Amino acid sequence: MVFLVISIILFPLLIFIFTLTLHHASQNKKSNVPRSWPIIGTLPNTIMNSHRIHDYCTEILASSGGAFWIRTLGVNKARRMLCTANPSDVHHILSKNFNNYPRGDSFREIFDILGDGFSNVDGDLWNFHHNAIMSLFKSPCFQTQMEETIWNKVEKGLLPVFEYVCNQEVEVDLQDMFQRFAFDTICTLLFDSDPKSLSLDFPRVPCEKALSDIEEAILHRYILPKRVRKILQLFRMGKENKLSEARKSVDEFIYKHLAQKQKEFSELNSEIDQEEKYRLSAAFWRSYKDQSMTLDDPNKFLRDTLLNLLVAGRDTNSTTLSWLFYLLSTNPMVVDNILRELHTQLHLKVGGNLKDFQAIDFHKLVYLHGALCETLRLFPPVALQAKAPLQPDILPSGKRVSPNNTIILSFYSMGRMKSIWGEDCMEFKPERWISTGGGIIHQPSYKFPAFNAGPRTCLGKNMSFIQMKIVAATIIYHYHVEVVQGHPVRPSDSIILMMKNGLKVKLSKRSDVKM
Repeated sequence: MVFLVISIILFPLLIFIFTLTLHHASQNKKSNVPRSWPIIGTLPNTIMNSHRIHDYCTEILASSGGAFWIRTLGVNKARRMLCTANPSDVHHILSKNFNNYPRGDSFREIFDILGDGFSNVDGDLWNFHHNAIMSLFKSPCFQTQMEETIWNKVEKGLLPVFEYVCNQEVEVDLQDMFQRFAFDTICTLLFDSDPKSLSLDFPRVPCEKALSDIEEAILHRYILPKRVRKILQLFRMGKENKLSEARKSVDEFIYKHLAQKQKEFSELNSEIDQEEKYRLSAAFWRSYKDQSMTLDDPNKFLRDTLLNLLVAGRDTNSTTLSWLFYLLSTNPMVVDNILRELHTQLHLKVGGNLKDFQAIDFHKLVYLHGALCETLRLFPPVALQAKAPLQPDILPSGKRVSPNNTIILSFYSMGRMKSIWGEDCMEFKPERWISTGGGIIHQPSYKFPAFNAGPRTCLGKNMSFIQMKIVAATIIYHYHVEVVQGHPVRPSDSIILMMKNGLKVKLSKRSDVKM
């Protein structure tokens, strides 16, 4: 019965869209700018290119001066979407006129699974999240604990698994390994509990994989017209069904750990030693306890906070590391330069153990920093962001926008614009980030928004670079990573720019390294 109802509603529309899509494809093969049809707007082009939506948007933006209008399903001309990769627009929206572009109801509806977490709220609640997180991240005790947690996971998780895979001479999905590493690390910081998803038997942890399903479903919410999305939600179909199942896995995982931490903290007395005081779980419990008590459901508020941190801690770093090693596989000269920098920092030409690595000043790894920045430029983990103005506005690009308009900021496209980065924008050049004096070149965030920009700039930026440098340096120094020949590598259809098919690689030890 349900299938019959859906067929009656959607089938004629889909046939119509499919016919127009074929017609448009045959008549406009050389045109990148999508044609807007009556009623259905640019939906045929969107559907035809949904498997490569980020590159599709980039092609249109390059052909249209950095901004173009998309008319979605409906007859109301005001309900249009503007896609832009103009740095001046980004600066205006995220910084100069920040108060006119809150998250808003539309954003919260798309990201409803994140609830009242820091990435999904505005106003006083966002200020509370921002101040609590910033205070914690700036603590020297937390910095020490964070680095110790990362090194412990490298020693007891990453290297043993790499050693096993290398000895077995089998292919492995490097992206999966990085996701497991990041998930275990953030869970250890949040809950003082390591789920050990990065182990020799590669156990399945439902919550860890559910996070990927959530991010894929969210991108489809951006693409699909609201009416179509509501039908899919109503009948639990497609990505909406996967999102519903993923929510169950995530909630079960978080609430279980939350109950355990609540029990532990209820048993703590006021005299907590300095190390325990700055554990992430303890610090957040203290910071959020009073705030949550003013809400209708304190546990729900803490759940939202923890889920936001899980997503941020697992996906941004693992995604960047995956793309880094893909880019390194096609740029062996960059690998040689990173190795040369590591040898210089270790004061060795051969050898070196994990204790030697822990003594490295990772702030001095300038070339590796440049390689990571290049990776973030070409493959920003958060590929796009949606905004809507509270009041009508005129963007620096000259586009007039109203509260009925959604503005898509394409960070992915920005890294691929010749107008922003020059004729060599598609080349992987860490040197782009190194000054003639050997220091790091810092680009303005509205040109390089990999960590967002303005008041919502990612507070974990420095923490992310430390983790990525530790992991990347350890692997590059000890192992040669080769992408399996013929393995397809392309961005996934997700709000987080993961790889659609993972990153299948073969590992071999570097002959000049003592393990």
